[in-house]
Amino acid sequence: MVSRKLEFNGLSNLRDLVGMKGADGRSVRPGRLYRSEHLYSADGEDLKKLEGMISAVFDFRSDQERIEKPDPAIPGVENIHLPIVENLAAGISRDKQSQDVIFLRLAKDPNESRDYMCRMYRNFVMNDFCVSQYRSFVRHLMKERERAVLWHCTAGKDRAGFASVIVEEMLGIDREAILQDYLETNVCLKQDILKLLQIAEHMLGGLDDNAKAALEYVFGAHEAFFNAVLGAVEERYGDFGGFIENGLGVTKGELQRFRDLYLE
Repeated sequence: MVSRKLEFNGLSNLRDLVGMKGADGRSVRPGRLYRSEHLYSADGEDLKKLEGMISAVFDFRSDQERIEKPDPAIPGVENIHLPIVENLAAGISRDKQSQDVIFLRLAKDPNESRDYMCRMYRNFVMNDFCVSQYRSFVRHLMKERERAVLWHCTAGKDRAGFASVIVEEMLGIDREAILQDYLETNVCLKQDILKLLQIAEHMLGGLDDNAKAALEYVFGAHEAFFNAVLGAVEERYGDFGGFIENGLGVTKGELQRFRDLYLE
């Protein structure tokens, strides 16, 4: 079972982790954990709905991304900025400058694009700043709140995607289910990816098959990226349990309380 897509007018990748099977045969509680793309495109009806659903939003984007497409203010909802990468990173951050770099640099060789994105994913674990930001995120999730928490980056697939992997691993969800949930982003973002390819085609004056394949690596979620970040986890921490304990600083007691908070 994967996270459940929720219907919004302006948001295509907002999902509830409800029902995913975790530790001790328990399932994720409904309306507690949401993953999403940025909220810039939410309309008034969407924002009213979100106001009744969430207590806190965690925004993993860079300052420049937030300036270009700010999250709208939602009454009573705390917006917590936790940039995952220190600098703009084409393929991960989606500000205009980074997007131009994507089109000009990465729209050539699919192998190069895949390897580039794998390196970006490895940085989530190998870079101390990235790890410290995910550590802060997890600390925030330990706090009991009246309503749900929501985390997002721009598309909801890379920075927010790995945050979802962390949450699901901490909840004891099966690794295969975590992978399938990560890949579900491609279903939710299918139309968005087509639009991005059209923009690239217009900017570059056409796209051959190589260019399309290269950009699909950048715009989509791929098992190679998932395996790359897990490989980095094993390389640096031994296994994901080691990452949770030594990278994120979560004790066994805290892990149990986390599961009690979000599983039923």
